[in-house]
Amino acid sequence: MDDSKKNIPTQYYAYNAEEVNLVKSNAQECFPLWLDNYKHDSSVHWLNFHSIDFKDEIEDFANEMGLHPLSVEDIYTFVQRPKVEEFDSYIFFSLRSLEPNTTSKELKKEQLSFILGSNYLISFQEKKSDHFTEVRERIEFDKGRIRKRGADYLLYKLLEAIIDNYFEVIEDVQQKIDEYDLRMAEEDDHALFKEIEAEKRQLIELRQVVFPLKELFGQLEKLNNIQIDEENKYYFSDLRDNCLSLLDEIESNKSILEGLGNIYYAIQGQKMNEIMKVLTIVGAIFIPLTFIAGIYGMNFDNIPELHYKNAYFYCMGVMIFLAIAMLIYFKRKKWL
Repeated sequence: MDDSKKNIPTQYYAYNAEEVNLVKSNAQECFPLWLDNYKHDSSVHWLNFHSIDFKDEIEDFANEMGLHPLSVEDIYTFVQRPKVEEFDSYIFFSLRSLEPNTTSKELKKEQLSFILGSNYLISFQEKKSDHFTEVRERIEFDKGRIRKRGADYLLYKLLEAIIDNYFEVIEDVQQKIDEYDLRMAEEDDHALFKEIEAEKRQLIELRQVVFPLKELFGQLEKLNNIQIDEENKYYFSDLRDNCLSLLDEIESNKSILEGLGNIYYAIQGQKMNEIMKVLTIVGAIFIPLTFIAGIYGMNFDNIPELHYKNAYFYCMGVMIFLAIAMLIYFKRKKWL
């Protein structure tokens, strides 16, 4: 094997009901064992690439496996919609994984591809990440029925783990909805509306991924292919039901966010109305006062009361009386 394969992060499991063998670290260790064993025993063989940066080496491996060039091309084609294709000896499947991002408002996105054969599964991850910790634990510690079933059931468990990531996105949005509700009630946050819109965009992006995936799982359920056992088709139907639940959750949370956006605008409108009401009342009070001040500010010699000894105090008293009388009137009208 070429020394360049030392750097390709890979992980290889060969397991059955009685035992499990694990080789991990790099392709130089995994590839020879894989090519020697996957055709010659009844164990399930799972080879996972944690990165697809090493395109030349992966293409060489694909040639040794006899994979169609279109499959290799699809591994490096980052698409919005999931895809399934049948070939003579395997099924190709690709989709996108979405996860919440703790450091950014953008979702974590990753392209994942799978090649399902009669007793093997090859998975390709766009970058080094770990979506399948629980699946590995089930294999290593013989939890559940995964060691007693075939490669198609393994594919189901991996797809289920990806669907769980979608549910994590929904749960993250729901937590943020609760935060937005509290922030809306407690403080005047001008950034709140932008955050609400960002969450809505994430839900729209998730819906664009999940909706075609629902149809795809329906196709897998109806697929007449030796790579998928008849008794395991039920599980892909379960994934389709999960997608339907996801779509319902997406629409529900999107409606809540739209409602919060409307409430935000209503609150801002109410605050603006309160401000305008106060300004209008202040303006209404000062109109007669300005009128009186304007009259006695004219430069005429024969203005009545102009030369009275206490004319200033009489004028100020009338102004104060008018202001108080108008405030009482506004209060009785419930304008204050």
